[in-house]
Amino acid sequence: MSKLKSFFAVACCSLAIAFMILAGKVEGHESINLPYPLSSAPIGVNDNTPADFVAPIVFQAAGPNIASIQGAVTEFRNALGDLNGITADEFPGGRREINWDGAPPTDVTTPPVNPLNTFLNNRGAQFITPGTGFSQGPASGGPQGGFATLFDNPTYATEFRAFSNARLFTPVGSNITDTLFFVAGSNGSVEATVNGFGAIFSDVDQPDGDGPGTKRGNRGSSTLIQFFGVDGRVLFSGFVPASPRNAGFSFLAVKFNDARIARVRITAGDVAPGPNDDAINDVVMMDDFIYGEPHPAP
Repeated sequence: MSKLKSFFAVACCSLAIAFMILAGKVEGHESINLPYPLSSAPIGVNDNTPADFVAPIVFQAAGPNIASIQGAVTEFRNALGDLNGITADEFPGGRREINWDGAPPTDVTTPPVNPLNTFLNNRGAQFITPGTGFSQGPASGGPQGGFATLFDNPTYATEFRAFSNARLFTPVGSNITDTLFFVAGSNGSVEATVNGFGAIFSDVDQPDGDGPGTKRGNRGSSTLIQFFGVDGRVLFSGFVPASPRNAGFSFLAVKFNDARIARVRITAGDVAPGPNDDAINDVVMMDDFIYGEPHPAP
């Protein structure tokens, strides 16, 4: 009997410690204010998958040039429907896109802004980061010198390439981008959900196959997209596939059969832009965002 009491005491103590550790991770997970609760760790298909899990269609590709991912990008666009452009009004279906290039296209490097509301009214998307802000610019060149000048790192001129000329997109002072959706034309007053979201990345180097080969090993993946519902729970999360060389391209997107994505979090690379992209740091930039038409959140 004394052994049984000891067992329960140890078990309860271990459980309490486990909850304390988990609470610490959840409490420190966010440093920004969002309009709804945040889920904790990503929910994987084979790891604590809830009973009501709904698997989306996943689109992904990676390779050394634009052609390597163009097929997957086109399939995702077709799955979402017609392009709705910059009309500040809600459409019954279709998709929105942001290519960061400006209209007309420009090679100007924008100063960091947070939140980024440029596309809030005409495309129903707002961007927030725990860093300084967001910038749009070419890898190098233009009147401000591009990201090579913004981050004081001339190697960025050859490390990154734009999928759609000429500008890329990145947070500054962080590697985290949160995308929130609103009905187009509401100027951020009507929260929304979308049925799909995808993003194009430049120079995702990890995983490179050198990581742990165990069942739960992700082989050092650096770039992650998490898709959240209106209740803050993770609907789906996936690592972005790596491209095989400098300035390669990667694409990851998911589509559900209804509009249930309220927020998307992108962790681009394993470090904020600034240091060299090398064996220690996987610096990643982003390009086109493609998502379903935002509809009022339930």
